[in-house]
Amino acid sequence: MASAQELVQSCSNVFTLPEIYFRVRDVVDNPDSTMDDLARVLKMDPGISARMLKIVNSPLYGFPKQVDTVTRAVNLLGMQAVRDLVTATTVGRSFSGMTVQIMDLSAYWRKSVLCALMAGKIAKACGIEDSERFFIEGLLRDIGHLVLYQTIPERAQSALIEAGNLGEPLAEVEQSNFGCDFTEVGAELIHSWGMPIQIEQAIRHQLAPEEAGDYALHASMVHLAGAVVDHEELHPAQAPQDVSFRAAALQATNFKAEERPALLKEATEQLQETVKLFSPVAMAA
Repeated sequence: MASAQELVQSCSNVFTLPEIYFRVRDVVDNPDSTMDDLARVLKMDPGISARMLKIVNSPLYGFPKQVDTVTRAVNLLGMQAVRDLVTATTVGRSFSGMTVQIMDLSAYWRKSVLCALMAGKIAKACGIEDSERFFIEGLLRDIGHLVLYQTIPERAQSALIEAGNLGEPLAEVEQSNFGCDFTEVGAELIHSWGMPIQIEQAIRHQLAPEEAGDYALHASMVHLAGAVVDHEELHPAQAPQDVSFRAAALQATNFKAEERPALLKEATEQLQETVKLFSPVAMAA
C-alpha cells in the first residue's frame, strides 16, 4: 500500500500550481512587503488579474461600487484575502488540463464550489470575522480524491461503490482498501504546495475536527460544509432527514443546525455563477 505522501509525489508533475501563486505567496509571507508590492506581482499575470477583478465584482463580495483596478482590489481585500483568492483561482487553473476517464470532473467542481459557498456562509452565520477565508478551505475539502482518481482510479472507484453498497463512511473504506483516505491525501497535496497550515489541518482533520488542536475552528467549518453537501448529494429516498454533524464541530463554531436549509438555498442560488469563476473550464478560458 502506498502512503498519502507517496501518492502525491507520484503525480507531482500533474498537480502543479502556476508560478504566480508562489510569487504571491512569497510577497504575502514577507513582513516587509507592501500592498503595492502585491499589486505589482499580480499585474505580471493579466489572466489572474482579470479573473480576480471579476470575482471581486461578483455577488461573493457585494461591494457597492465597481472595483476597476488591481491596486484598489488589493487595498480593499488585504493581503491574506488576496492570497486566498489567488489560491482559489490558480487551483482551478492547475487542473484545467487534467483528464480522468472515471471521474466526472464537472460534478466534482460543482460540489467543491457548493462546499466553498457553504463554508463561507456558515462562518458568516456564526458571526466569524473574515468569513470569506473559509471559502478556499471548503473548495479544497475533497481535493484528495483528484489525486486518488489520478493515481489509483479503479481502486478509488471501487471504494466509492463499496461504501455506497455497505452504507459505510467512504474514508473508512478507503483506509481499509488502500491504507489512506482522501483527507490525508488532500492534506499532503496542500502541504506540498506550501499553503498555510490552517488549510492543511482543516482538510486533514475535517472528519474529526476535535483532533485539529489550534485549528479546530477551521476543521469544524470544513466538516460542517462537507456534511451538508454530502447530504445534499444523496438520493431523497436514502437521505436521512437531518444532517449528521459532529458535536465538536457544532461546539467549536456555535453553528445552529436549523439554519442549514436557508444557507443551502442561498448557496445553491449562487452556485451556477460561482462555478463559472472557479472551475477548470473557466481557468482554461
